[in-house]
Amino acid sequence: MTKESSDKDFLEYIVKALVDHPEDVTIDRKVDEMGVLLSLKVNSEDMGQIIGKEGSTARSIRSLVRIVGLKNHARVNLKIEEPEGSTRPVRERRTSVGGGDLEELNL
Repeated sequence: MTKESSDKDFLEYIVKALVDHPEDVTIDRKVDEMGVLLSLKVNSEDMGQIIGKEGSTARSIRSLVRIVGLKNHARVNLKIEEPEGSTRPVRERRTSVGGGDLEELNL
């Protein structure tokens, strides 16, 4: 495993162990002045396993990949690509309670 691709190989190993369709895992590695960007694509059925409950699995994977990058003196970021034909609902914008945009609550 070369120093340059150790982060990619590590990510591939972790993700393939988590998903039901390891043959659909693809990772693209790009290097620029900001550091290394790993773009992960998985089967749409496996997205839930990669994201995890409230994003906990994705956060953990990102932390581990950053640690591998630090060991190799590189800044590594992970981008999880949305699968084709995804039906993920659009997140609604949240406003603060004091923002004035919310209706008054009558209890």
